[in-house]
Amino acid sequence: MRVQFATTTITHAVTVAGGVFAPGHLGELTQYLPFELVDDVLAQTRTVQRRLRLLPSRAGVYFVLALTMFPHLGYLRVWGKLTAGLAGLDLAWPSEKALRDVRRRLGPAPLKALFEVVAGPLAQPHTPGVRFAGLRTVAFDGLNSLKVPDTARNRSWAGKIRHRLGMAGYPALRLMTLAETGTRGLLGAALGSRTDRDEANLARRLLHLLGPGMMVLLDRAFDSNAFLAEIAATGAVPLARAKSTRIPVVLQHLPDGSYLSRLDGLGVRIIEAEVAMTGADGTRIADSYRLITTLTDHRAYPAEALVRLYHERWEIESAYLALRHTLLDGRVLRSEDRPGVEQELWALLTLYQLLRMAMVDAIETRPGTNPDRASFTTALEAARDQLTAAAGICPPGPAGLTVIGRAVLATLLPARRPRFSARKVKCATSRYLNHGDQRPHTVTAITAISVTVRTPPLRDSTSGRRPHRRTSALIGPRRATRRQLITTIITSQPPRDWSGHELAVLLKVKPRNMLTQLREWALLGFFTRTGYGTCRLNTPSDSTSSTTKPDP
Repeated sequence: MRVQFATTTITHAVTVAGGVFAPGHLGELTQYLPFELVDDVLAQTRTVQRRLRLLPSRAGVYFVLALTMFPHLGYLRVWGKLTAGLAGLDLAWPSEKALRDVRRRLGPAPLKALFEVVAGPLAQPHTPGVRFAGLRTVAFDGLNSLKVPDTARNRSWAGKIRHRLGMAGYPALRLMTLAETGTRGLLGAALGSRTDRDEANLARRLLHLLGPGMMVLLDRAFDSNAFLAEIAATGAVPLARAKSTRIPVVLQHLPDGSYLSRLDGLGVRIIEAEVAMTGADGTRIADSYRLITTLTDHRAYPAEALVRLYHERWEIESAYLALRHTLLDGRVLRSEDRPGVEQELWALLTLYQLLRMAMVDAIETRPGTNPDRASFTTALEAARDQLTAAAGICPPGPAGLTVIGRAVLATLLPARRPRFSARKVKCATSRYLNHGDQRPHTVTAITAISVTVRTPPLRDSTSGRRPHRRTSALIGPRRATRRQLITTIITSQPPRDWSGHELAVLLKVKPRNMLTQLREWALLGFFTRTGYGTCRLNTPSDSTSSTTKPDP
């Protein structure tokens, strides 16, 4: 029994900068953002303190980075995290005002410069999942869901997004990034204002980061002829999904089913294919794809291989998921004006990139391991622990596998499994629509994926643009929308006022969701509100026809 009550004393030395610079660290991540680099950036951006303060600029930079690591804590509690492992150094304890002042003195310039230094491709050429036929795959995409405090100063430049139910609750940033799809590391980022509505214009600020040996995966927002030509001019290879309204010229058929075409003088190869997936429960869905690329060699780059590669574009969405939900936990940013918001954003992107660097370094110690098996949550939690303990700041010996790296390797995710499920909108007032997704509501394994390349007849000119249609057409008849069902119920009985509860019972949906939709349709003119929770159909005769438009 005596052994059970035995105690052990563990001591460890902490190596940290001296004096007032001691709180300036990120724990083990300091190895990827050393003091010398921060000092050099501060000197180049002319933000070094003019006199030695209790909060020098270098400590301020690391404090701002620590704020993004602990978004749920206030200034003083974050400062407590930085100094928790430095007991015995008799460090100053600043006030919240002093911490706000150091943020104002720094501004966004040094944090932006730090991000530009650490941004870039992370993986070696031999790392699995990073290259296709010798080309490093990268992707553009925009992010419009990083919310900032609803203040007059933020509204004046960031603005609020207008959607079908009115204005959004918070102003939101317009962020464009270029990401390496294999590692989800960032090569660069651009921040827009309320006037930057076109994603392609924001992406043009990052074209200088492209070059030979890169393949750029693009969605339909970037398929303009001019933008594709600008990418090709950098030496990079675009692989873009085209809008369904395109009717490209067909100049020459290729043996793999693709064909050569021309877009405003740019020679391209176009692949039209039908991709069908079958689930373990028997569900089968299909979608049409039209891909545009400048890779005209069908032998080196087969059409089916390019179609199967295109899903890698979604890796940038996983990067945004880590930013919004893992790092920020869905929280609104702190700052109430533009300089503070920009400073906070560049700090967030810098911290994200440092974590990715640590993850990739760990993965590459195990040859043949795909970087997408590394857990971002594990890396973040290990980095937080190391910061609180002030451990690993200056390693005493040669650089080796870090504590963060060992934690990542110990919790590798299973290899990617082909699965699918319906995309659901949980919020009744969401600006995104449910389009009758026929995929299963639970995650289902995919048992088969078939790619059928279709070759249109030769045509050397276009007669116009094809009318818009749903490109994600599903196999099977299209179901009636909820508004069509309600219209049928109302017109089948004599004219009277209907309550949302009655209609909810008939359609077997939640009354709250029904009331929200009735309010929305009343704003759009389809219904008239006649009382509390009751309404009357405005145009019963037109709404029952087969040409009824989809729900807004």
